[in-house]
Amino acid sequence: MTENKLCPRLAKAMELLGKRWTILIIHQLLEGTKRFNEIESALPISGRLLSERLKELEKEGIVERKVHAESAVRIEYTLTEKGQSLMNTIQEIEKWSQTWL
Repeated sequence: MTENKLCPRLAKAMELLGKRWTILIIHQLLEGTKRFNEIESALPISGRLLSERLKELEKEGIVERKVHAESAVRIEYTLTEKGQSLMNTIQEIEKWSQTWL
């Protein structure tokens, strides 16, 4: 299939979700709100790359970043409704991977 016949929205979604670590970051956030260091310690990913992916996901409306102004600034990440809508897809991919990989 030539690229000009692909649905542009599908192509954009696959480009975003196909980036290394993106699905695993979303998978971490499906468990609930997490701080940056919690995500970083759960995955073998550099802080720089994690920050980059979180910014991309925030820009696309998949992740929400909340800054809590306390004595030590606390930043938390949570999935938006759009991000939560990926739950079934990710669960099915996880189920498929256990069967075929």
